Amino acid sequence: MWFQQEIHFPEVARGFHLITDDIARALPCLDDCHIGMLHLQLMHTSASLTLNENTDPDVRHDLDAFLRRLVPEDLPYFRHTLEGPDDMPAHVAASLLGTQLTLAVRDGRLALGTWQGIWLGEHRNQAGPRRLLATLNGCEAR
Repeated sequence: MWFQQEIHFPEVARGFHLITDDIARALPCLDDCHIGMLHLQLMHTSASLTLNENTDPDVRHDLDAFLRRLVPEDLPYFRHTLEGPDDMPAHVAASLLGTQLTLAVRDGRLALGTWQGIWLGEHRNQAGPRRLLATLNGCEAR
């Protein structure tokens, strides 16, 4: 079976947002997949996807704080500044973390570890809605 769907996320604040349940709700076809792979591709260059801690929100805060210090807005050698001082740092953060994830599907669910969740990293101060392309390939439940 093959299935592809675009998932829309409303504008969110800068930082990391746990979106695992949003993705599962948007893809009821996961229930029919016995074994497969789900590929997620964020359709933007100033946001990211990553897999990390799903319980303690302090982890999301701390990673955002680390990235803001690693790639601050006031670096004098950035040339791409027409879209604001947060734009080029957002592109750097997105490149470091990536905009795609491929996850295993087992028995109708994402095969995640106990403490794993999917994060949307919003790296702009005022971005806008985000789009995620989800492509599922697998065998239907027996």
